[in-house]
Amino acid sequence: MPLDFTKHFVAVPTEFRLRNNTDCSCKVTVKLMNGKMTLDQGWATYAAVHQIMIAYMVTFKLLTPDTLKAIIFDDDGIEVVNKCGKHDEAFTAKE
Repeated sequence: MPLDFTKHFVAVPTEFRLRNNTDCSCKVTVKLMNGKMTLDQGWATYAAVHQIMIAYMVTFKLLTPDTLKAIIFDDDGIEVVNKCGKHDEAFTAKE
């Protein structure tokens, strides 16, 4: 994510809750790297559980200061909707 994204925050969060189109919610940590905000711990698991493949595009919409809606599109530009089922407790965001 570009650093300009940080202008939406008083302080850059250290973690976000990612919410998808089926209302699954997962925590990921944030790290500043090479002038960009990157999703760190939790992202690889999120990508695997939601079957995000190379050539897919993911857009993020800020819902609250600590929640992003992740919208996944396949390589044909069609929105991907997949139920992720239950995650293990360490991965699922606590309500």
